[in-house]
Amino acid sequence: MSVLAPGNSCKKICMITHSHYESDNRVRRYAEALAKRGDHVDVIALKLGPDTPALEAVHGVTVYRLQTRERNERSKWTHAWRLIRFLFSSARFLTQRHRDLRYDVVHVHNVPDFLVFAAWYPKFHGAKVILDIHDVVPELFAAKFATKVGNLFVRFLRVVEKMSIAFADHVIISNDIWREKLISRSVSREKSSAFVNHVDRGIFYRRPRTRDDGKLILLFPGVLQRHQGLDVAIRAFASIACSIPNAEFHIYGSGDAKLDLIGLTAALGLSDRVKFFKGIPLDQMPDVIANADLGVVPKLANSFGNEAYSTKIMEFMSQGVPVVLSRTKIDSFYFDPSVVRFFEPGDSQALAEAMLDIIHHPALREKLIKNALAYVERNDWDNKKQEYFKLIDTLGTEQRNLLKRATVNPAKPLT
Repeated sequence: MSVLAPGNSCKKICMITHSHYESDNRVRRYAEALAKRGDHVDVIALKLGPDTPALEAVHGVTVYRLQTRERNERSKWTHAWRLIRFLFSSARFLTQRHRDLRYDVVHVHNVPDFLVFAAWYPKFHGAKVILDIHDVVPELFAAKFATKVGNLFVRFLRVVEKMSIAFADHVIISNDIWREKLISRSVSREKSSAFVNHVDRGIFYRRPRTRDDGKLILLFPGVLQRHQGLDVAIRAFASIACSIPNAEFHIYGSGDAKLDLIGLTAALGLSDRVKFFKGIPLDQMPDVIANADLGVVPKLANSFGNEAYSTKIMEFMSQGVPVVLSRTKIDSFYFDPSVVRFFEPGDSQALAEAMLDIIHHPALREKLIKNALAYVERNDWDNKKQEYFKLIDTLGTEQRNLLKRATVNPAKPLT
């Protein structure tokens, strides 16, 4: 167990996330790191399904699951209603837990931004509140529902973003480009930090390859949304399938684009070569990746995908799997051709050429693997988590000092 910061004591932290804890690597990374060093950590999350326990201890973290979710929202109103339901149920649950436990810090993860208001009761009673912006919601909404950025609803979401950020005591943003964007419109530099989705090698330690079936496996794991560009990847695979008869493209996950992708696969006559699998718990994903030959990250360069950092890139790297990656703004910021094989976003032919380049050139493949493993060594969660601990300790200490002053110097009675 790690030693807490000098002068610090065990903190009580609650996290809220409208996601499945089992597969949300960002939430798990924070929560399990805090629990490992001795903090008390509760997480309020979603159920994977009706058989998922409502209460479970996971690696020292107590997970409370309040409701289920299917990623099948084709209407913005259906999506909004599910988020609002979770806001009220998590606020009610958190209020009761805070009465019993008195949290020092409540760490709320978007989407949605307004989920931060579930922490109103703990904040009113002295707890510090972090809003963690995984995705910038106005741009995500515009991409998800093919809406223009100037749309009235998108402008409304920017107002909600500002209000949510104003309510929080500190804002974590999931990459440096989005931090600069939000500084320009919603948050001060002093109140914000950038924490990229650094791979946690407590989970993604190097696994052995166990598959020996002669197949060549291309892999994509993640949420199946349009901005991920999987239609481009499937068309690229169609271009190379005849020349590489032992190749298969495995896609893990769910999302609102899944049915369209299955239809495209069937239309291209690839149903026996492009295989769709359900999402699996995070702990099982390293073994799946370790048995792949090529990681595919085909994001589109629209306003959202162009700036959304993809955790799966470093997860591929951690298992010695070379990556073909669209040259988006965000990925050009963090990576270079020494660690990934870039291609132009949205260009299926360029992606097919990138795939073949790695498949047919062992020297390139080995160079990318070697350099990527070194990149992970420099940039994994172990190298970054002390910054997060410092933030939690600073906020938690502020909260305790306020309570201490209120106890030591009570208000004098009126005379």
